[in-house]
Amino acid sequence: MTERTTEALDAPHTVPPEVLARRLRTDLAAGLNAGEASARLARHGPNRLETAPRPGPLRRVLSQFRDPLIYVLLAAGFVALAFGGYVDAGVIGGVVLLNALIGYVQESRAAHALDALTRLVPLDAIVVRSGRARRVPVEEVVPGDVVELAGGDRVPADVRLVEVHALEVDESALTGESVPVSKAVAVLPDDTTVADRTNAAYAGTVVARGSARALVVATGAATQLGGIQRMVTGAGTVATPLTRKLAGFSRQLTVGVVAVAVVAFTVGLVRGASVPEVFTAAVALAVGAIPEGLPAAMTIVLAIGVVRMSRRGAIVRHLPAVETLGSTTVICTDKTGTLTRNRMTVSEVAADGRVVPPEEAGVSPALLECLVAGVLCNTAEPDEGDPTERALLAAAVVAGVDVAALRAAAPRTDVVPFEPERRLMTTVHGDRGYVKGAVEEVLALCRDTLGHAGVDRVMRTHRKLTERGLRVLAFARFSPSASPRPIFLGLQAMRDPPRPDAAAAVKACHGAGIDVKMITGDHPGTARAIASSVGLAAEPVALTGAELDQIAEERFDAEVARTQVFARVSPGQKLRLVQALQRRGEIVAMTGDGVNDAPALRHADIGVAMGRTGTDAARQAADMVLTDDDFASIATAVREGRGVFDNLRKFIAWTLPANIGEGMVVLIAVLLGLTLPIVPVQILWINMSTAVFLGLTLAFEPKEPGLMRRPPRQPQQPLFTVSLLRRVVLLSILLVAAAFWAYRTELAAGAAAAAARTSAMNVFVGVQIAYLVSCRSLNRLVVRAWPGHSGMLVLGIGITVTLQLVITYVPVVNVLFHTAPVGAGTWARVLVAAAVAFVMVETDKLVWHRRPLT
Repeated sequence: MTERTTEALDAPHTVPPEVLARRLRTDLAAGLNAGEASARLARHGPNRLETAPRPGPLRRVLSQFRDPLIYVLLAAGFVALAFGGYVDAGVIGGVVLLNALIGYVQESRAAHALDALTRLVPLDAIVVRSGRARRVPVEEVVPGDVVELAGGDRVPADVRLVEVHALEVDESALTGESVPVSKAVAVLPDDTTVADRTNAAYAGTVVARGSARALVVATGAATQLGGIQRMVTGAGTVATPLTRKLAGFSRQLTVGVVAVAVVAFTVGLVRGASVPEVFTAAVALAVGAIPEGLPAAMTIVLAIGVVRMSRRGAIVRHLPAVETLGSTTVICTDKTGTLTRNRMTVSEVAADGRVVPPEEAGVSPALLECLVAGVLCNTAEPDEGDPTERALLAAAVVAGVDVAALRAAAPRTDVVPFEPERRLMTTVHGDRGYVKGAVEEVLALCRDTLGHAGVDRVMRTHRKLTERGLRVLAFARFSPSASPRPIFLGLQAMRDPPRPDAAAAVKACHGAGIDVKMITGDHPGTARAIASSVGLAAEPVALTGAELDQIAEERFDAEVARTQVFARVSPGQKLRLVQALQRRGEIVAMTGDGVNDAPALRHADIGVAMGRTGTDAARQAADMVLTDDDFASIATAVREGRGVFDNLRKFIAWTLPANIGEGMVVLIAVLLGLTLPIVPVQILWINMSTAVFLGLTLAFEPKEPGLMRRPPRQPQQPLFTVSLLRRVVLLSILLVAAAFWAYRTELAAGAAAAAARTSAMNVFVGVQIAYLVSCRSLNRLVVRAWPGHSGMLVLGIGITVTLQLVITYVPVVNVLFHTAPVGAGTWARVLVAAAVAFVMVETDKLVWHRRPLT
């Protein structure tokens, strides 16, 4: 890029088109010639957004093994294989491959935000080359090209407008502006924000109406859209609260398991045990202490939550997003289309000293004539056209006006379209005409007929309406053949109204301890009014993007935390706001529907996009998509997410005692020089079979009462609280004691080692069944939690009991898992151990019930 081009691109909105054309060495009438266009294409590159290459399938598969726990399991499998433990090695390998497969499938469905951004640009554009308009592929548009735009066109690049004819551009996807923006060509100040640059249009936005000729000032990565792409690329993804804690737990557990295994191996050798025997013990310890089923079980629990949430209008794209909802502390929501309907509606009509809603306007001829003016001075149809003009038609219909009959009786004979410079539209219908437009401009025309007092009265009404965030249009009537001065008729005030249940949803979020903030590209007055009406705050604190830039860095995070509304913000500022909240330890959910939301959606702990009105870029960058575009669905999703998070906690609380107990059984046996009460393949059987048929039943548990009346979990709260650790330690000690008791009792009775180990294995499973029933609630006694249980619990217990009978009494299975049939005495000991475990946990709840585990 040449120096001149760079200079021209810095602030094209501050330069007249003629000056800008000279800097870009082009001609506003003839455009570039073919040779110069080709040279610039070679210099600047194609007008497209480049996407970084993604890792191939093999690399994605290998990435699934980057986990310390997996490393330990793989090492244990190789050791088992080296010493002839083919069954043990095969089972371990199967577990590792299953986890890798689940992770690979999940990653293959990840977000494709950059592809979505690329698809936002059109396939071709109309450019002027050597004085002739021609259609060229959009990739061939270069800086200095002169392009022509018409209604329905998608803008091919960032452009400086040269000529406009009633041009309005829909920039909602880029800036969050709720209505099409009227465009002009006048020079603007240097500090004008992107959303307020009325003399420019940007790649990916859509021409709503009118036409224009424009000068291309930026293409490809240099456009505003390209800047958003870079932010999406740089934002990356954020680990969820649970995955962060589990990653830390995995690292700590790996170090601990390896250290203990080394100690056990060393002690065994010192005691004179053979190398294969010591290796078997070390493998058993590693396999026992590592919760092999946890990754797969966690994925399945989250997947079940995904199915539940999809039934409530929330499609989850990334599984960990489910549990993130349960920890969310702040929701940053867009306004347009999220809290509001994204449909302009006339809320009040003012005329003859009265201000009423449209449905009451029929009682007054003056009010009714103001609505009639809105119908006739209007080029839209009820189902198509400018959103503002369609709102005027709808207001008249509500008041009882027959739009079709009125237009047929007074056909339009002439029209002067709305122009940004005039801010007026005029139509003629035979012997009468109507004017509509900005209040100040219409009043200037009517000053003689209204008088000074009348003008002041109208301005007071106008001020009251705009202070409430309403957009106000004025209307007047004139006679083309008689009086040249229009007669003022009245005002119509409109807004994009809140969704019906938005206020209730915000209230539910506040009740759940979740702060809700509005981040929008719209005007501050409008944003503040909507924020107040949906209950963000009685008098919301608001900051604009310009004001955010003036805040000192050391005060920025605190100011963001206390503010409820952020208006006229750029995509970069949205991302910065999310990062500021995250620095304060908040778990941030970001909602949005536009291209401008994509970077913040991707960087937030959970990004929530709108399914109906949202752009493809927003949906692909998000973790969750709302099919009904309704903010109220977020409150429902949070409730579902909290239920899933609770069930995950129950699963973790349930599975850890068995893993710790198994590891302790092996370690104690090695330290005391005893034969292993349970061998590695039996430990794997316990871990995998119980995780699937017992632990996963917790995923189907109904949500506990009061779920949305408690505050979210604090982000800094550890995964394992003191109360939970106390319970895990108690159960682990009980399992160790019960396993040795069952094992030694069988040996003392003359049973073989295989039968003794089978007894110890069944004790483990029996205690886990009893503990599972208790884990239906970590805080409430099971007699209170039992009503409303899922049928999966009973089914899972039945399958587990059946499998234990199979592994105990079927000869072929006995050979594979080194088990043997046992007598009635073993089952009596299993029942005793299970009963003791159940009573111990329920007593712990009773004593410590004021200190919840979740």
